[in-house]
Amino acid sequence: MSKKIRLSPDQVKDFVRAASKCDFDVDISYNHLTVDAKSLLGVFGMNFRYPLKVSYRGYNQDFENYLAEHVVA
Repeated sequence: MSKKIRLSPDQVKDFVRAASKCDFDVDISYNHLTVDAKSLLGVFGMNFRYPLKVSYRGYNQDFENYLAEHVVA
């Protein structure tokens, strides 16, 4: 599953915390750059001016709720 979200640098810590609670892989990408969404340093390296693609295979209700707050229409 994948969703497009928009994050600010201030929201990175909460995003990584939400992704880290998942027992499955979560990646975040922009263009050709893909990083582990559970990596604080990796996520800080993303370009926050554009929507980011979050890809994952699994289900965690708290993570889905977090993504729903940041999803881009």
